[in-house]
Amino acid sequence: MQKRTLLDGKKFQITIKRLCHQLIENHIDFANTVLIGIQPRGIYFADRVHQELSNILVDKPIQKGHLDITFFRDDFRRKDGLVTGSSNTIDFIIEGKKVILIDDVLWTGRTIRAAMDALLAYGRPEKVELMVLIDRRFSRHLPIEPNYIGKQVDCVDSQKVKVSWKEQEGEDKVILLSEKQ
Repeated sequence: MQKRTLLDGKKFQITIKRLCHQLIENHIDFANTVLIGIQPRGIYFADRVHQELSNILVDKPIQKGHLDITFFRDDFRRKDGLVTGSSNTIDFIIEGKKVILIDDVLWTGRTIRAAMDALLAYGRPEKVELMVLIDRRFSRHLPIEPNYIGKQVDCVDSQKVKVSWKEQEGEDKVILLSEKQ
């Protein structure tokens, strides 16, 4: 396997800060905006974005939740064995609010479609936007495009993008894995 580092260290942190400033430009005080991290891996990104926004917008509460999409996926019945979901941590209604869905990697678009279906249990949002750390272009199965992108990567289906989070793997890093030719 060949590895190519796409983001790490300072570039990783700068990317998150840049995305937060883009959010502030569009949502100003977040009075009517909520952040929703898609489980399992988008929650680390959502937590980081929330922390950074809270540091910038001191004394302005920003609502954040974690959304489990397990039973909204179109492939959950295809898995062998018992499928178990995680718990949602959304203690607010999204009716009439602007929702920013947050995930680490956008690939086929199926995860985002499932997340939009799962969101409806919490109300009808005024608007839904998508933020991703990595956008794997040219791999969509569904017509879904992000509003906020950390980094775009042109790669083929045989390549894999792996995001490591300090909270989970001990370091912040994004690598592209390719089979040796």
